[in-house]
Amino acid sequence: QVQLVESGGGLVQAGGSLRLSCVASGRTFNNYNMGWFRQAPGKEREFVATISWNGGSRDYADSVKGRFTISRDNAKNTVYLQMNSLKPEDTAVYYCATGRLYRPALPALARAAYDYWGQGTQVTVSS
Repeated sequence: QVQLVESGGGLVQAGGSLRLSCVASGRTFNNYNMGWFRQAPGKEREFVATISWNGGSRDYADSVKGRFTISRDNAKNTVYLQMNSLKPEDTAVYYCATGRLYRPALPALARAAYDYWGQGTQVTVSS
């Protein structure tokens, strides 16, 4: 049974920072890409960031490039999302997810490329 548990969300003022964590269990973590997505009220769930199974490749949504950093610690089965210079439009529930494919050659941006999801953590940025 694969489980993903996010933490680190909260309320922060615009310009502030948060670090989200996602601990995975039930799958050999270091063989799969990991991703972060977010969903704001009334909107579709959207891609935020992804990191390859070995940490060698990262990709970001244009809206967060230069502000957010994804990383992973395979020894701790944990993926992180460091969020700096937060804006009110970053307000959303943030979800981590694990990729479907074993050691894929390319990073995965589409939701369909991920098969297990966490329960989400709320991030609220006040203006």
